[in-house]
Amino acid sequence: MAATEDLQLPHSLKGAGGPPHAPQVLGALVRRYGHFDAAEDAVQEALLAAARQWPESGVPDNPRGWLIRVASRRLVDTLRSDDARRRREEADAALTPRDAFTAPPPGESRAPSEDDTLTLLYLCCHPDLTPAAQVALTLRAVGGLTTAEIARAHLVPEPTMAQRISRAKQRVRGVRFRLPEDWRERLPAVLQILYLIFNEGYTATSGPQLQRADLAREAIRLTRAVRALLPDDSEVTGLLALMLLTDARRAARTDAAGELVRLDEQDRTLWDRAEIDEGVALVSLALPHGPVGPYQLQAAIAALHDEAARAEDTDWPQILALYDLLVRIVPEGEVMAALGRAVAVAMVHGPEAGLTETDELADALGGHHRLAAVRGHLLELAGDRDAARAAYQEAASGTLSRPEQRYLQVRAARLG
Repeated sequence: MAATEDLQLPHSLKGAGGPPHAPQVLGALVRRYGHFDAAEDAVQEALLAAARQWPESGVPDNPRGWLIRVASRRLVDTLRSDDARRRREEADAALTPRDAFTAPPPGESRAPSEDDTLTLLYLCCHPDLTPAAQVALTLRAVGGLTTAEIARAHLVPEPTMAQRISRAKQRVRGVRFRLPEDWRERLPAVLQILYLIFNEGYTATSGPQLQRADLAREAIRLTRAVRALLPDDSEVTGLLALMLLTDARRAARTDAAGELVRLDEQDRTLWDRAEIDEGVALVSLALPHGPVGPYQLQAAIAALHDEAARAEDTDWPQILALYDLLVRIVPEGEVMAALGRAVAVAMVHGPEAGLTETDELADALGGHHRLAAVRGHLLELAGDRDAARAAYQEAASGTLSRPEQRYLQVRAARLG
């Protein structure tokens, strides 16, 4: 299966305007049969078969049902071949779906009506897995990233990441495929992973494209599903609001040539007002209820940006006040909030004050391209062109995203 392990979904294999079918197909197979490893291989074989057949025969009316049917056949064949002849007849009954001998209602297919992606997400967040393994397995099984992409995102060799994912799948082998009874206790890990998937979709850590809209949409869809389970949880609501308020700017983040456009230079008429209105409403709903958490505060910051008609109308003092609260409640070691606060300090008290804040982050973020990029911006505002150019060049050399590289190189060249 090495040849098909990281098969990329062609456009014809994706739902119209929706997420890829692969996570839903994988969830359906694991729910029916278990055998996570074998199920994933069967899904990849079904995707490969679709990539070969659909361009010639056309996309079926129910592509997900087609994929589930083909993948189920492959999986059943694989499992049967692994059993001894004496046990094959017994295995047949166990492996046959419960509805195989009943006709579906008129106009309906064999594909299960329920979406197993959320259950698959909770399986990937199993407490027996380390946080790194949870993220890697979720990005692979639910997010659809290839092993190579996940390895680049985590700055580790591809064989290392392949072993990490393989070990994670071994860990969850035999775990019953259902929404766990302790799913509330797993919620923080689930929310963190959804946020990481969204961030990878909104700003890809590597590759030729700045954004992967399919990943961002899938993260939003899954977060809506979690909120359907916990409508009164203020942090779930805050995370959904944060995603919507951030995703609302997607169309303005690149120009006609696909190059990155900084927030204060974006055409705000391109922002999605419907997403902004929904996000603001969710923030207003979440903040007065329950303890204030990091996602709520980040959503409130995003709302202040989105509600400003022009960059110069941004309420930076209020944003700084929110960042002051955010850096006090985020877990130790999550220093990106402090970097955002440094920018807010610069916008309120001047670039020199912001640079002083970034100096204090050198130990925690030394060598990270985002620290160098922020310093370049603040040094440029302070009028130190040579230092700003050097910081932009350092940042460009530290990112694997080609759009970010080009943007930072252009900023450096303008100061040359």
